[in-house]
Parts: sequence; structure tokens; C-alpha cells
Amino acid sequence: MDFLAEARSLLDSFPVVDGHNDLPWALREQVRYDLDRLDIAGDQSGSLHTDIPRLRAGGVGAQFWSVYVRSDMAGDEAVSATLEQIDVVGQLLARYPADLARALTADDMEAARKEGRIASLMGAEGGHSINNSLATLRALHALGVRYMTLTHNDNNDWADSATDEPGVGGLSDFGREVVREMNRTGMLVDLSHVAPTTMRDALDTSVAPVIFSHSSARAICDHPRNIPDDVLERLAANGGVAMATFVPKFVLPEAVAWTLAADENMRAHGLHPLDTTEAGMKVQRAYEAANPRPMATASTVADHLDHMREAAGIDHIGIGGDYDGTAFTPAGLEDVAGYPNLIAELLRRGWSQPDLAKLTWQNAVRALRDAESTARDLQSHRAPSNATLHTPLPA
Repeated sequence: MDFLAEARSLLDSFPVVDGHNDLPWALREQVRYDLDRLDIAGDQSGSLHTDIPRLRAGGVGAQFWSVYVRSDMAGDEAVSATLEQIDVVGQLLARYPADLARALTADDMEAARKEGRIASLMGAEGGHSINNSLATLRALHALGVRYMTLTHNDNNDWADSATDEPGVGGLSDFGREVVREMNRTGMLVDLSHVAPTTMRDALDTSVAPVIFSHSSARAICDHPRNIPDDVLERLAANGGVAMATFVPKFVLPEAVAWTLAADENMRAHGLHPLDTTEAGMKVQRAYEAANPRPMATASTVADHLDHMREAAGIDHIGIGGDYDGTAFTPAGLEDVAGYPNLIAELLRRGWSQPDLAKLTWQNAVRALRDAESTARDLQSHRAPSNATLHTPLPA
């Protein structure tokens, strides 16, 4: 049986909704948003994981573009940088209207699919982007941001990160208010990057579906960025969706130690480990040539999806590749053209076409639709919150 041909056929009807792509940050780092210098209408495989021809080849029907800013940015700098990220997504939409469609709702996603365009949504990666201001949160939603990851790699004042020391013990009272206000506005709560204590507090607080925009299964690869089974098991009651990522150090246990050493090598060269500029990638490639890395594959990612389906249920899983946000990718999933290889591997393992349609398209669209419905209900009886970090919340 030709599983790859079957995968491509399925993606024609139910394309991938990818939860996380860092193209906006790559455009900032590489060309300072000069889209003439990195024109994604053509092949940019020498510089990026993402361009329109490869999105088409990969069967991508909707993309959450990450409007990420580094977590060592703070205060007004973080807000301004987030606005710049939002702006470049707008520039992409204006520049490529035949291929990219602005999407704010689940209905918009379905309309784009019918038009044969790629629905383009935005997700803010890290609660530091709102500078402890619920008004700023609402402003980001008004500008089109449809999820916010509660932390990035570092704690913020109200939420603990998976890769930092415990701070407030999960979510603080203000952090819970952030979640409630996200529910009220219709912004999805994204629990990638957060500590398990934060995941559990958010699930205790949220009355709308949560997502993990780019996280895999901790039971398969014991990395703090992944999702414990007890959290996966709670997604059915919440209605949420865990979107498996492709980052090798999150999916392949043997890659964890190798990546830590590669990160230290980057720091020794005065570079941030997440630097994907030409200079940064030159250092990474030289290290990889001298120290061959353990190779994840599409099968590695499929192992995570098999487990996530068992723990969370078929209605609560999706895909979030993290392209252009990682220096390394698995074999067969080198860039955004690779999704058919993953779907073919799942077909080879006996996944049904109805189950794969849920994985690729239906679950993510349903989660956003449910968040919209919850927001309409909450707005009918709850005013916007004016809580601040340092003032007591109303009883």
C-alpha cells in the first residue's frame, strides 16, 4: 500500500492545523522583517524551515504563527517586540493574499480551507508579553492573537515555567485571573513551556479548552517541556488539545544530553542557544559535524502520538511542529513539507482516516470554536477584569 499517497490524499480534505511556527521571529533575527530579502513565495530552504511552496507540499491548512519574544525581554520592551511580531504577520497576510488568509475564528479557518488558502492565526509565546496587564492581554486579542502560552523558558511574576526553579508554585492568584480573563475574551490558554504545577492550576481554573501548542509526552521522553500522563488524562474533561512537537530534544531521549552540550557550545561562542541566524547555524552545524547527533525520525514523533492518543483520547491531540524555532529537526520532518511523512507513518501503524482527520484538522478547530462559545457566555454576565498584579482580587 502507498501510505504516502494516502496521506497526501487525506491532507487534501483535512489539512494540518499546526499549533506553532516561529517564522516571525526568524524574520526578525535574519532580516529585521525585510520581506524582500526573505521572500517566502519562493524556496527559502537555505535559511528557513518555512515557505509557501513547502507549506503547500506539506498539506498545511492552518498555521498558528508564534508572535514570540524572548523571555529575557521584559516590561515595555516585551510588549513592543510582541507588537512588531504581530505587525510582520500582518505584512505577510497583505503580501501573500492568494495563499494566506487572516483567521480569527473557527469559521474563518473553515472558510479558508474551502478557498484553498492557509488560515493564519497568531499565538503569543509567553505571559511576559502582556507586562502583567489584563488590558494589554485584551489588546493582543483585539489585534488577532488567539492563544497565549502562559510562560516561556523563564518564570514570570504569576506563573512557573517548566525550565525554571519554582516561583509562585504554579499559578498565583493573579495568574488564575489571567486564565479567567483569557476565557472571557476567547483566547486559548496554552500550557506548553509551563511547569506541571502550572498546568494543573490552569486546568483547575479554566472553563474553556486549553491547548499545548507544541509539547509531547513525558512518558516517552522525560523532558520537563513535555506533558505528564495525569495532565494528558485531564484533557478529555476540559476539551483541550495536546499538539505534539517535533523538536528532537523533546521527543528522543538520546537527544537530550546531546542538545545540552550543543547549547553550552553556543554559549561558549557568545550566542543564545536558540539563535537560528546564519552565524548561529554555522556554529551549530560545526558542532554537529564534530559530534554527530542522535537522529529523531517521523517514527519517533509517531511514538509520542500513539501514547498521547492512549492517554488523552483521539479527540484531544494535534500537531505543533515548532518549525523555525529550533535548530534541529527529525529525519523526514526536516521542514514544513514533511507532515505527509508523519501521517503516512501513522497510517502504517493502523490509524484510521477518521482518527487522522481529527488529529490534523478537526480537534484544533473544535477547541477554538468551544473557546469562542465559552467567551460569548462569559461576556454576557462578566465585565472585563481590571485586576493588577499587586492589588487584591475581589472576593
